[in-house]
Amino acid sequence: MKNHLTPLEPKADKATVRRHNLSLVLRAVHDAGEATRAGVATHVGLTRAAVSSLVEQLLEYGFVTEWGKTSSGQVGRPGTVLKVARTGPAGLGVEINIDYVAVCVVDLAGTDRVRLVEHVDNRGAPPSQVLAHAARLAARAIGSAAEQDLLPAGVHLALPGLVTGGTVRQAPNLGWTRVAVEGIFAQALLALHPAHRALPVSSDNEANAAALAELWFGVGTEGVRSFLYLTGEIGVGGALVLQGELLRGAHGFAGEVGHMVLEPDGPLCRCGARGCLEQYAGQAALLRAAGIDADSGVRGVTDLGRRARHGEPAALAAIEQAGRRLGVVVSGAVNLFDPGAVMLGGAYRELMEWLAPAVERELALRVVSGLWTEGGKRLRAASPLGDAARGAAGVIVREVLEDPAAYAERAGE
Repeated sequence: MKNHLTPLEPKADKATVRRHNLSLVLRAVHDAGEATRAGVATHVGLTRAAVSSLVEQLLEYGFVTEWGKTSSGQVGRPGTVLKVARTGPAGLGVEINIDYVAVCVVDLAGTDRVRLVEHVDNRGAPPSQVLAHAARLAARAIGSAAEQDLLPAGVHLALPGLVTGGTVRQAPNLGWTRVAVEGIFAQALLALHPAHRALPVSSDNEANAAALAELWFGVGTEGVRSFLYLTGEIGVGGALVLQGELLRGAHGFAGEVGHMVLEPDGPLCRCGARGCLEQYAGQAALLRAAGIDADSGVRGVTDLGRRARHGEPAALAAIEQAGRRLGVVVSGAVNLFDPGAVMLGGAYRELMEWLAPAVERELALRVVSGLWTEGGKRLRAASPLGDAARGAAGVIVREVLEDPAAYAERAGE
């Protein structure tokens, strides 16, 4: 009989335990918003003396600050209020999409401190050119952050395609195949600041980053730990969060809802298959059906919303048809994963007023549990344009919170 037990890990030494506890205390202060040493000790299950020692280290690193006194309601002296610092380490997120680039700097408390968006058509452009442009925008954000005494601890890229191991394996709507995005971007950013140490660069799919933004920062997902996120851009991106964790799949490519097939013999998709959802409900398909230039991007979506608001039949019919198609596919995903909500972002968010009724009708008709129409509104609008950049910045912030000692060591090099 084979032994399937997980191999035992080496016993943690004192330094490893302290490193873990340092993160535990920092995350306790972060999650509470503000806390006393006594409150943190109660929450994490450590002695007050141990917490006080760890807090002193966090104060020295600049991760937390003290904000006066508060009464705990217990006998004894008032405690000093601790808050996560609004200066020092931060997260830098960069979203590269088909027709825009967005950059966001988020501090340790999760507050947006810098946000830049530039509309540019990236289709057909050389990857090095697009990534260099994104690096220039990121450099501007780093400069703005420095004026606020913030220093990004790293950069996380969010891209519209299959991303793994620092490489975009395939991004059909950009026309990219096997592009080493992390290395190219890192070199472009370093070239702009040769005297500055190289920032760590990581990457992921943009829908994943946007879903994480909803999980960590979004008001629409408050109280919901399992949801399906869909974004309508030139393509249709998707991500699934289950019990507060992003579902990645065996190869990291889960959530490609835009390439679920509606019609096997339908229109040829850029991915090489036929009849994919994005050929019926993607941004370009929506605009084309409404008689608007399919390549007009965000401006076209704004125009489509204006026409719908004025009751133009072609606009309303295009949105209703896309909503019906979207509802069919989303119903299948809801039946398979049973999320607590479905979040619509990108162009779908902008057109929510007219899109939602058609999607809701299909969900009410096709979700087998019959529970879709119960328990309040489950089809919700996601956060605005560029929020994948915020989610990407949040990834860096989470890394700092998980191991503040590692950041302090890098900063001291």
